[in-house]
Amino acid sequence: MRFFRCAIAGIILLLVVPSMSMAEERSQASPELRLSLHDAIQAAIDNNVNVRLLRERIAAAQSAANTSLGALLPNVTGYATGRNQTVNLAAFGIPQDRLGALGVPGGVTQPFDVYDARASLVQNIFSLSLIQRWRAARTGVDVASLEAEVTKRDVMATTGLLYMEAIRAEAAVKARQADIELSQQLLKLAQDRKKAGVVTGLDVTREEVQLENTRQRLLVAQNDQESAKLNLIRALGIDFDLRLRLTDELALITVAPQSPADALLAAQENRTELKAQLTRQKLASLSLSSVTSERVPSLSFNGDYGWIGLKTEDAFATRSVGLMLSVPIFDGGQREGRISETRSRVRQESIRMKDVSDQITLEVRNALLTLDSSTQQVAVAEKGIELAIKELTFARDRFAAGLATNIEVTNAQTSVARARDNQIEALFRFNASRINLARAKGEIEKLF
Repeated sequence: MRFFRCAIAGIILLLVVPSMSMAEERSQASPELRLSLHDAIQAAIDNNVNVRLLRERIAAAQSAANTSLGALLPNVTGYATGRNQTVNLAAFGIPQDRLGALGVPGGVTQPFDVYDARASLVQNIFSLSLIQRWRAARTGVDVASLEAEVTKRDVMATTGLLYMEAIRAEAAVKARQADIELSQQLLKLAQDRKKAGVVTGLDVTREEVQLENTRQRLLVAQNDQESAKLNLIRALGIDFDLRLRLTDELALITVAPQSPADALLAAQENRTELKAQLTRQKLASLSLSSVTSERVPSLSFNGDYGWIGLKTEDAFATRSVGLMLSVPIFDGGQREGRISETRSRVRQESIRMKDVSDQITLEVRNALLTLDSSTQQVAVAEKGIELAIKELTFARDRFAAGLATNIEVTNAQTSVARARDNQIEALFRFNASRINLARAKGEIEKLF
């Protein structure tokens, strides 16, 4: 029985050790990418899926504009046919007795060949509806370009926030490692004091519990760090197998004070959403004009030129040239229905304009409030960590002198860990609010 247990253990060891070594090799083989915030923003602009999709939308809008322009340009076609046919002349109103006199009994001709080679030209001379449709299509290209710019700025801001979240997670890991190092030092102190007979085993056990709790928090922080990096990689559109090394850190940066009026003025001048919405209103108006202009008569030129005959060598040149004036009269109310629908779209875009303006105002004011609050929070957090470290020093000295149990020490440890978390969170909120304010003012490019 013991032999079988040893054999099974050996087999498991043979299976597990190679798999562990392979995992380590894969980890070592994964390339490392050193990434600053500026590099992350640039990578997102180049690779993000949403940005690439909007570029394709611009190309599609340009193609639609070219199609509308083609309706205003000459339309030339050419064809050549050769066919063998018979004709029922009675169908053309020729009496049967005359057909018999012409040698066509039964009214149906003998089979004959017809060859025809011809080119035709159609040119719209005047069509106000087509002209307005082309102008609307060109405006559609402008709308697509502005929407692509909006998406680009959104991606820049989102990537910046994800980078800050990854830095925050990394700072949390470092904080937990510092907590473990501190717990190990205090555990060593408690063990030494127990050996000296000054404290009981309860003090040592209490510190061991504190150390294990800190290790648990480290595991959670490490998981959050890896998750934040995965989210950043997804936003960048790069390979998930890359190992990211973030080179920037959370820091307090001096920000020039600004009033809500100045920030709102900058937003009114720079926010692409406003320009895009104005262009959408123009697009809706041009679309309405295009549909309304269908009531206006249009003029076009039609012509063809070619050779036709019973034999190719006997073909003669023929042509036809003409102008066609098209006057809309009644289409069952379809045109009026399209006009009403397009008028509704014009009104909808006007309503959206007010909503976009209000949303920008809200974003600017919220960003200013958050920036001011987070700046104060950083100052408070720095003071808090200073006081927590001082409290820990006093508690450790009292415990080392035998004046108190290590309850005061563990409480002070908790205060230090909480103060570190507060500092990390305050710095994250500050940097995130800087990004949000730059985004709200339409100046996200200046930040990076």
